[in-house]
Amino acid sequence: MTADHSPSPQSGAPAIETIRLAPGLYVVATPIGNLGDITLRALATLKAADLVLCEDTRVTRKLFDRYGIASKLLAYHDHNAASVRPKILRELAGNAAVALVSDAGTPLVSDPGYKLVSEVLEAGHRVFPVPGASALLAALVAAGLPTDRFFFEGFLPPKSGQRKNRLAGIKEIPATLVFYETGPRLADCLADVAEIFGARTASVCRELTKAFEETRRGMLAELAAHYEANGAPKGEIVIVVSPPDAREKTVSPDELDARLKRALKHGSLKDAVAAVAGETGIKKREVYARALALQESKN
Repeated sequence: MTADHSPSPQSGAPAIETIRLAPGLYVVATPIGNLGDITLRALATLKAADLVLCEDTRVTRKLFDRYGIASKLLAYHDHNAASVRPKILRELAGNAAVALVSDAGTPLVSDPGYKLVSEVLEAGHRVFPVPGASALLAALVAAGLPTDRFFFEGFLPPKSGQRKNRLAGIKEIPATLVFYETGPRLADCLADVAEIFGARTASVCRELTKAFEETRRGMLAELAAHYEANGAPKGEIVIVVSPPDAREKTVSPDELDARLKRALKHGSLKDAVAAVAGETGIKKREVYARALALQESKN
């Protein structure tokens, strides 16, 4: 009789089914905060795997200790991926069942793993998705914004100029937009999104599934002002922004001119253009061209 040296699961943890895995790579979603948000299939897969690849062994060890899992762990992240992938492929060539997890959520979504999956498939091995928790989907359903179409951008560039250029490139996508962001950059990021996108509703979803979970909804400019005044929040953050609406199609040339004339009476050309673009949803460069034409016609 072989002794079982697996650690004891913590009190209240469910019994994990013992299964036999076919050889291949198992991409396993893990909780984004609350350790209860893991599927029974994910637990059984991690327990049965010959090797579990993870970003940080200390983080995954907490999950293993919670459920009494003793599978072998190997760090796999952006900094060592190139050197570790050949070893993983050798394991798979020997008919091993290898699981891949990230620190939180679904691997390959703003986490390492894409190149590994690609090379595993190219080598002729099977890849099995084991779905579960995802910050992207959790935020999308909590934001109170359209969910029929959405575009996931992930992390925007950290520098404002590059961030604005990227935002300008995705501004017109007819879908709800989803971004990941860090606390220290949140206020500046929201300000840039407000400047490029204009008046749109957004939700900032923070610390999802954790004790201090928060979803704050409002106009982009209002949210930027809130986080600027209150300082950088802690935790993982998802920004969800409403899609562009149809206002641009309903503003006639005469109405655009009237709006610009009113705005130009109370502010500079730059301020007037920004205000009217935000009100109407018309691209800034188009509003700017029309504003210049109006000023030239006065001379």
